[in-house]
Amino acid sequence: MKLVVGLGNPGEEYENTRHNTGFIMLDFILGKKIEWQGSKYTKLLFYKDSIANKPIEYIKPTTFMNNSGFAVAFEKEKHKLKLNDIVVIYDDIDLPIGKMKISFDRSSGGHKGLESIIKKIKSKEFVRIRVGISPATPSGKIRKPKGEEAMLKFLLGKYKEGELAELKKLSKKVAEAIQVIVSEGKEKAMSLYN
Repeated sequence: MKLVVGLGNPGEEYENTRHNTGFIMLDFILGKKIEWQGSKYTKLLFYKDSIANKPIEYIKPTTFMNNSGFAVAFEKEKHKLKLNDIVVIYDDIDLPIGKMKISFDRSSGGHKGLESIIKKIKSKEFVRIRVGISPATPSGKIRKPKGEEAMLKFLLGKYKEGELAELKKLSKKVAEAIQVIVSEGKEKAMSLYN
């Protein structure tokens, strides 16, 4: 089984914010029509499916971003998953909107949700799909906010309509990448999508 985790924060006030890009991607990939089943104990919203006859569980941890590791560790133990069975989708300020990158066995890069996961599962050896959230100049230079306060305001700020359209377009590529990861492995997905 594969576990695909979209990172974000629960609650209406966080809907369509940049820090909820993992949640947004899962909604685009799976469609808003699916019913997320909640679990009080695990504090998850999850949806089950299969790719190439391999079971796959999509989850949105409702433990808030900085405690995402609790949900991931619980699911890892519950399903006896190996580390490379875990795929985490999250916002990356170092990539422009509309771009994605697949990585494996890397540090958190300062992302609190990833830090929580690494701490709880005691490893960095899982697949990440990093989704760009930063605006870029026409020449492709990323414009990131300066300072902690400006950064927080940016992360918790809502996407504009055009930016959400970019994410929706990108979600097709992310969905394809997930299929390749599940059916052919992370190396193949990296060679095709990075």
